Amino acid sequence: QVQLVESGGGLVQPGGSLRLSCAASGSALSIYVMGWYRQAPGKQRELVARITGAGSTNYADSVKGRFTMSRDYAKNTVYLEMNSLKPEDTAVYYCNAHNPYWAQANYWGQGTQVTVSS
Repeated sequence: QVQLVESGGGLVQPGGSLRLSCAASGSALSIYVMGWYRQAPGKQRELVARITGAGSTNYADSVKGRFTMSRDYAKNTVYLEMNSLKPEDTAVYYCNAHNPYWAQANYWGQGTQVTVSS
């Protein structure tokens, strides 16, 4: 079992920055693929960024060059640094942990609200 706790959301003006954190607890966390997803009102949940156990990252086209995902193995924490925020980035952001060797091991955090507005 893996538990995920997100933090760092809030209200920011367009062009501003935020850093989201996701603290994970459980076993064998270093092998998990960690992801940040977001869901805006009336829209489907979408992948924002993902990092593998080896540290490889990939990003949605809409956030490339603006968002950076990183991973602290010692703290079992992943981060999402968000810069040059736009109103269309407004959504609930969810942390996800997925064991690539066991499909049933797929966990979600409770989500954190990010609002980009002037």
